[in-house]
Amino acid sequence: MKMPAPNTPLLVDRDALAAHRARVRSDALFLHHAAVDEVQDRLSLVNKTFTAPAVVTPFAGVWADVLPGARLVSDDEVLDLPVGGHDLVVHAMGLHWANDPVGQLIQCRRALRPDGLVLVICLGGQTLHQLRAALGQAEIEVKGGLSPRVAPMGELRELGALLQRAGLALPVADSVPLTAEYRDLKHLMRDLRNMGETNALGARVRHATPRAVFERAEALYRDHFANTAGRLPATFELVCLTGWSPDESQPKPLRPGSAQARLADALQTKETKLSD
Repeated sequence: MKMPAPNTPLLVDRDALAAHRARVRSDALFLHHAAVDEVQDRLSLVNKTFTAPAVVTPFAGVWADVLPGARLVSDDEVLDLPVGGHDLVVHAMGLHWANDPVGQLIQCRRALRPDGLVLVICLGGQTLHQLRAALGQAEIEVKGGLSPRVAPMGELRELGALLQRAGLALPVADSVPLTAEYRDLKHLMRDLRNMGETNALGARVRHATPRAVFERAEALYRDHFANTAGRLPATFELVCLTGWSPDESQPKPLRPGSAQARLADALQTKETKLSD
């Protein structure tokens, strides 16, 4: 896989990300356990038995007993996956931190046997929208400008399009919103730190943020988003992507003009020609 040139600025500072993940608390990984549930539900709907699975994950312990015999692989820029070695690859909760998400999917596809499945679950664009809005407005008011604080996460349609760009067949994308509630902004920020999801952007500001920014963000968060119990809701959007390694056995779209019956006849209606 072609990697970025040495001097190309990267979106994610992988060293900072690794440092954040090294401080993770296992009892804070509720998003990863929710991802496990989603993956198991989706696999239960697939009419196929997988015998050579692999899981790409930053936290192997969460997935150790989920898929028996699965190869557990770190979500590095270059994935440790043998070409054609698997019939199922689950990419779990790491794609939103990838500098090259299409490259990650291409590597997963190359690791598949014909008619193998890639199942991706990651955070989507609605994640932490309340926090992003409050912090952004607070920073504008207090400092007169914005700095990179939350990693940009793809919207559902954009993420679904990555499957086709990676050469996967029969692509499907959907999402599941989850909402957690917090006492205050410090409680939310502490939870993000404990799950390893704090700012690891390469362009992040390296000096301390003035306390006034967080105080104003807390006030804005409460004004616009607090619930009736006075708690702060935080949305986490779990996006699920599925695609298959191309194979001749898969259904294919019909050739244009090959239909054997008219749609108007099936609907029992009169066909009306459009004017030129």
